[in-house]
Amino acid sequence: MKEALFSIIASYIPDAEVLDLYAGTGNLGIEALSRGAVSAVFVDNSREACRIINENLQHTKMQDKGTVINGNVQFIISKLAAQNNMYDIIFMDPPYKKNFIVETLNILAKNDIIKKNGIVIAEHCIWDSVPEESGKLRLISSRRYGETVLSFYKPVDEL
Repeated sequence: MKEALFSIIASYIPDAEVLDLYAGTGNLGIEALSRGAVSAVFVDNSREACRIINENLQHTKMQDKGTVINGNVQFIISKLAAQNNMYDIIFMDPPYKKNFIVETLNILAKNDIIKKNGIVIAEHCIWDSVPEESGKLRLISSRRYGETVLSFYKPVDEL
């Protein structure tokens, strides 16, 4: 699935600024860095996950391109927006079956931190409901891999 994902978003990666939400081990953001993204911010609520991300960044010698933030994803999105940070690619892989996709998309749309030609990729299980739109974010494609779905959102101007 990861290979398929990175084939789909290959044109977005060169020189991209990446935000990896619910980052876990950081594998999506680190993979983007290894393929040419210039920076990645990793956000996870778990201190253990953040420790692992830092170790993985050191192991891959990409610690100078990565910033790891331990905290509540929704709060951190608002904080990043207040600092005028904008991202080309936003990955989100929240815990399944907890409705975090809808909540996080709403906060992303409200805070407008995705660049005009950027993309948001939400990984979720087939039982998680995802909206067709959230603010200026519109669902453009979904790909199913077993019980996992990748949903792709793009910002669009209001009509």
